[in-house]
Amino acid sequence: MTNKEKTWISGFIGGAGAAVILCGAAFYLQYGALPFSNESVMTGTTAQKTAKIEKIVENNYLEDVETQTLADGMYAGMVASLEDPYSAYYSKENYEKLKESIEGIYTGIGLVMQQDATTKEISVVECYEGRPAAEAGIMAGDIISKIDGQELDGLSLTEVSALIKSDAKEEVKITLQRDGEPMDVTVSTDTIEVQVVTHRMLEDSIGYLQISEFTEGTSAQFEAAYKELKDEKMEGMIIDLRNNPGGLLTSVCDTLEQILPEGMIVYTEDKSGYREEHICDGKSPIEVPLVVLVNGESASAAEIFAGAVKDHEIATLVGTTTFGKGIVQKTYPLSDGSAVKVTVSKYYTPNGVNIHGTGITPDITVEWPEDAEEFASPKQFNQLDEDEWLSQDDQMQESLDAILSP
Repeated sequence: MTNKEKTWISGFIGGAGAAVILCGAAFYLQYGALPFSNESVMTGTTAQKTAKIEKIVENNYLEDVETQTLADGMYAGMVASLEDPYSAYYSKENYEKLKESIEGIYTGIGLVMQQDATTKEISVVECYEGRPAAEAGIMAGDIISKIDGQELDGLSLTEVSALIKSDAKEEVKITLQRDGEPMDVTVSTDTIEVQVVTHRMLEDSIGYLQISEFTEGTSAQFEAAYKELKDEKMEGMIIDLRNNPGGLLTSVCDTLEQILPEGMIVYTEDKSGYREEHICDGKSPIEVPLVVLVNGESASAAEIFAGAVKDHEIATLVGTTTFGKGIVQKTYPLSDGSAVKVTVSKYYTPNGVNIHGTGITPDITVEWPEDAEEFASPKQFNQLDEDEWLSQDDQMQESLDAILSP
């Protein structure tokens, strides 16, 4: 057996515990060979071995196992053998969830929930303004005890979310506990766009805009928020990318085109050296001082954003060194509804820098103070009074004042 075969089998066993290519094994047993080239991991020997493992599992494993679960584990193991944390196999169900995350759109009622680690209670963290949950009177702090009459004891947050977000439902009945009193609320489901851009005007005409992720809807949300801040005559701008895990390359490029001067946004190179460039036409470069906030959780597309504004010298980066993910993945849908995502290229900032493994060092380094750790989430920053938010760190306040003061 070749080293390549051994690597695949190792990944297969690790990903599935035990798994089998049913159709491949059947083909082998019937015809004695598989229709793959000599370079493929899918040789007759491989199929024979997987068929034997299948028999061992079928005859000896203590618990019942679904055939599809075994198959999905095998596929996942094959991709896991690449030892790339950014490459993955997605079952049909998980691929649907991935697409929902990328699109930033789902069927639901427009609320954010959390589950207490100790009590397992499900509570409402936020209701999106103008969405069905808010319109029905659900409020942050409400405890959700039942969905359509079903008790939630023992269910995970994901399972509770699935009960609410089923595409087949036109409405959902939610039983709440508010101030110790039960109440039933019937809420219509709707197509919900996740709000990934939030903004407000701070003191001294400083516009604050936070981007939590780069989904398909980010560029349009940024455009609307940016326009509103300009209409309010902002004289300086803060774009907050802290804890932004990244997202779509096309999304961050579309967003950057709204503020960059003419020139390179980012370029990628694949294993064959093919280079793909993303260029800005420079029709609407930003005209006010700009600060971009970053930290160790600003990754991938967020780093493309930070790298572009830094190299074009249109912003001052403030915070801590970014995560350091300088590679790009592509997702390949499969005919059965599943998909494989693999790393296909490296990306480079306009100045030709690949930041993979090193990240981007800010122009001004500001560590978030330990005594303000409870406000580490940008989402929580937005819920604070602006004076309270800025006063969490005197050094941050001084840095922003020096850069943005009119």
